[in-house]
Amino acid sequence: MLKKTRLYSILNFKCPRCHKGEFLESRRVYNLKKAGNLREKCACCDLKYSREPGFYFGAMFVSYALGVALFVTIWVATAVLYPEYSSELLLGIIIGSILILGPYLYALSKIIWANLFFHYEDTALKKN
Repeated sequence: MLKKTRLYSILNFKCPRCHKGEFLESRRVYNLKKAGNLREKCACCDLKYSREPGFYFGAMFVSYALGVALFVTIWVATAVLYPEYSSELLLGIIIGSILILGPYLYALSKIIWANLFFHYEDTALKKN
């Protein structure tokens, strides 16, 4: 159902063009030795994931936006649900969650950045 959408590619860390090949070297984003490492190209459609050196530097802006969204979400949710918590405790919860979710946000920012520049192409339609 979601296949052929950017959301499918992003949530499953699949190739932005064919949605079949793996985008990351390791499916486990918490494997810190390979965290955020990309494959050179897609095994299914041969899409080269990096257009030029430094292509993924733009992903740090996406990562920043994801971090800010997480910060605001946790701050508002905690302030509404637990108004008696101190600001220091709220900040501790936010810092802890950003440290825990950091590798996932890092990988997520790269696949989001790639999906901004590479678009889905149905290879079955091209063969006909």
